[in-house]
Amino acid sequence: MARGKRFIATSAILGAVFGMLCGDATGAGERYGAVPDSVKQDLDRLVAAYPDIVAGHDNTFLTLKNGTRFRISDGRTDKTFQELLESPDIDDMFFVRYPAGVEPKQPDMNSDPGRVRFAPLFVAMYGDCKKNEVAKNLRTVKWLPKHNGGSVKVTAVNGVADALARVSRALDELPDDLATYLVPAAGAYNCRNVAGSRAPSMHAYGAAIDIATRYADYWRWSAGEQPRWRNRIPVAIVRIFEQHGFIWGGAWYHYDTMHFEYRPELLRR
Repeated sequence: MARGKRFIATSAILGAVFGMLCGDATGAGERYGAVPDSVKQDLDRLVAAYPDIVAGHDNTFLTLKNGTRFRISDGRTDKTFQELLESPDIDDMFFVRYPAGVEPKQPDMNSDPGRVRFAPLFVAMYGDCKKNEVAKNLRTVKWLPKHNGGSVKVTAVNGVADALARVSRALDELPDDLATYLVPAAGAYNCRNVAGSRAPSMHAYGAAIDIATRYADYWRWSAGEQPRWRNRIPVAIVRIFEQHGFIWGGAWYHYDTMHFEYRPELLRR
């Protein structure tokens, strides 16, 4: 009987080890939430990026100018990737560096800089669209008027509308053949969650735009279980957006090459 119990116990241990090895091999065993080594610099950029709203930080709390305080870390380091997206703390937003100025290429697995967003902070800045708090701050921006691009609506908070207007003017000066990637725009403000998630989209804050879908690639449109990165958007377009505080969804493992959102805290400028 004792020998049988030892055999069962040994088998259970070996099975657990095998399961752990298999999980690591597939990436299913990855955990997130550790505080980045660069968190002090990341938080300083966050404060500098939104000077009208964010007052400062003390490495423990982020303080807004209205007195609201958010704890920077929830102490968790064992989040799954889905939990990272849906239940992040503030330092989780910097879990991976955004590759500004780098030639577009296949990102590492789950390297999605910018997809992790601490929703309470963005709601405090832009409002809750479900409570009709975002719409009152929307402004109309003419989109590539030289190429008859029409207009889009984005928030004026944090200077987003002004920044997008500068992007539009700069894109309008590119060679005419690049307009096909940009006109017509596929949308800006939209009160919705990220597809397949409970987390609000940056479109819900009026702080994102999708350019023309004609040459867009999106990971949910790809075949197979794992995203197979693809991009047809010229890098000249990406660089102009980045210069004005917008990050690009084509830099994500879960890619969305038509998508740009205003996230100056992720850009080293």
